[in-house]
Amino acid sequence: METFADGDALADAAADALAQALEGTGPRSLVVTGGRSPGPVYDRLSSRDLSWDEVTVTLSDERWVDPGAAESNARFVRERLLNGRAAAARFVPLKGAGPTPEADAREVEPALRPHLPWSAVLLGMGEDGHVASLFPGDPDLAARLDPDGPRLCVGVAAAGLPPLVPRLTLTARTLLDTRLVLLLITGEAKRAIVERVLSDPAYSPPAAAVLRQDRAPVRVLWAP
Repeated sequence: METFADGDALADAAADALAQALEGTGPRSLVVTGGRSPGPVYDRLSSRDLSWDEVTVTLSDERWVDPGAAESNARFVRERLLNGRAAAARFVPLKGAGPTPEADAREVEPALRPHLPWSAVLLGMGEDGHVASLFPGDPDLAARLDPDGPRLCVGVAAAGLPPLVPRLTLTARTLLDTRLVLLLITGEAKRAIVERVLSDPAYSPPAAAVLRQDRAPVRVLWAP
């Protein structure tokens, strides 16, 4: 776990890591997340001098709400990341015009597949140990955490935390098909979850599927 003095230092380091992952030539792809912590990272990253017109951006998960709603991760990413130089990136939203989250999930899978493996995946983690919209207690969680599962994206009928709206989420199989996972966490409670996952094999919140695997390199960045 990489420790930083404060949120500004954390955001600087995360933006540096993502920019490095997106450097070079040819197609590149980035999975980003919603939540409060990534905003300062996106503010920094959006101004980086990268070949943004060669970058595809998508979401780790999305709330099944109107794209203009305050709860929409797509709206958040458009406002905080896809502006300035980063406005040239191609954005693939998860929510479409389907009748259900599952219908939208199946519809978007063909648009995601050509961009695997991702150049980088940015994730947060909840105090219940969830990542993306992979929540403890989900009856389908085992299938969604299967690193060899067939699905790239699935609909989530019931969220584990507010806002309690249906969602879409990338599966672990998709999140781990990347050259870098960056897990961004703040606060003592989340640090304790990561430390327990790494020290106690019997403790397996959804985040363990990311932290205890050998498919993709993982950097955990933490600040108080």
